[in-house]
Amino acid sequence: MNDIIREIESAQLKENVPEFCVGDTVKVYGKIREGNHERIQVFEGTVLKKQGGGNRATFTIRKTSNGIGVEKTWPLHSPNVEKVEVVRRGKVRRAKLYYLRDRVGKKAKVKEK
Repeated sequence: MNDIIREIESAQLKENVPEFCVGDTVKVYGKIREGNHERIQVFEGTVLKKQGGGNRATFTIRKTSNGIGVEKTWPLHSPNVEKVEVVRRGKVRRAKLYYLRDRVGKKAKVKEK
């Protein structure tokens, strides 16, 4: 049973997924459907966490929009994610950057590699 599930999931994996880590600043090009029209919207922010593996892998991005923190979780291999582009690499020592939620301004920045 597990082999069948593994085969189905491996067929749904994307092949051109870029290497990015927690702390990196990335741009996610996501498909948005409004009625019959479909467009691509860019969401740029810092990667807070990566979790899961295989087909179920997700990553969470945080950005500030008009002074309000916005977090969005994206499935890595979703057809709604057009592409992920790494803007800059961050230097962090944690696997999950939840402490950035409490910080504002320059303190919320991540050092660059």
